[in-house]
Amino acid sequence: MTLSLLDRLIARHVLYSTLLVLNVLVALAVFFVLIDALKDYGQANFGLFEVIRYVILRQPQQVYELSPIGALIGTIMGLSTLALNSELTAMRAAGVSVARIVTATMKVGLLFALVILLVGEYVVPASENMAQTGRARALETSLQKKSTGIWLRSGSTFVNIGEVLPDFSLLRINIYDFGQNNRLRFQTTAQRARYDGSQWRLEDVRGSLIVGNEAVQTRRLPEEGWQSALTPEVVSVFAIQPDSLSLQQLHYYIGHLQQNNQDTRNFRIAFWQKVFMPLATLIMVLLATPFVFRQARSGGLSHRAFIGIMLGLLFSIFHKSLGYFGALYALPPVAAALIPIVVFFAVALFLLRRASRGI
Repeated sequence: MTLSLLDRLIARHVLYSTLLVLNVLVALAVFFVLIDALKDYGQANFGLFEVIRYVILRQPQQVYELSPIGALIGTIMGLSTLALNSELTAMRAAGVSVARIVTATMKVGLLFALVILLVGEYVVPASENMAQTGRARALETSLQKKSTGIWLRSGSTFVNIGEVLPDFSLLRINIYDFGQNNRLRFQTTAQRARYDGSQWRLEDVRGSLIVGNEAVQTRRLPEEGWQSALTPEVVSVFAIQPDSLSLQQLHYYIGHLQQNNQDTRNFRIAFWQKVFMPLATLIMVLLATPFVFRQARSGGLSHRAFIGIMLGLLFSIFHKSLGYFGALYALPPVAAALIPIVVFFAVALFLLRRASRGI
């Protein structure tokens, strides 16, 4: 019964503090996302409602990215409250070991990790897709993304693009040219299109001239130029971002990119970072515990909390930077995602051992 009460006591303080910290961090994230959205405010149909909708839909991604540092600071604050109230001292005097307190804290960490895994797999992909699609639709009314791909209208011509690849080349292009009485006059299909700086180069082109109700094949070319108002900058908003995909989606999309001779390093690094994100959250919870035990002994609460927070920020920077350098210098994706976690796990064990010996 005592152990169950101990678990609930620690869980209550850590959960409350972590939610409080995440609220503060998300409030800061809202500010930065809002600044990013305001640069497009007033363009086309991107008004106040669209800005608010975009900012709200971006928040699950912000919570997901901030979860490790939120867990670290929240655990430090929760356990520090117990230390300030002398409850940690009472636990130790009652014979509760450091390992037992750490175990109770890590149970909360497991709950954090599970929630973050579910958010990353089911909430973030849906919310990011809605946010980016809604923003692109409001900014460029002539472009719309539907289940059949991206649609563009230019006069009497309709263009359907199946997919925008990471290098902004296009797949599965269909161009429909309508004549008088809105009857289809000419259709052009191409498997791929690449931008050469002045126009698009269609590859594996097929053209059909429509005569009455029958289609007559007129040409089949390996390559053809296509003048369009579309530019890589315009279609870039529809390129799939690795952060907006779940683990399953990333797995299948990486295979798809490899079939199309695309660079998959960013997507593979994103895949392994998502795999290890719950573990990173657990490591941050573990890293918080030695600072609180040393605070209980030495009384340097604010100083130790500050060091812990700086370590959390360092982890976040290290984690992101190694991903960028991994893509730039062809570091194995698993290593780029795992090295920061291994390093901080070793730091957490080292500090925890020192703290347990000093109590």
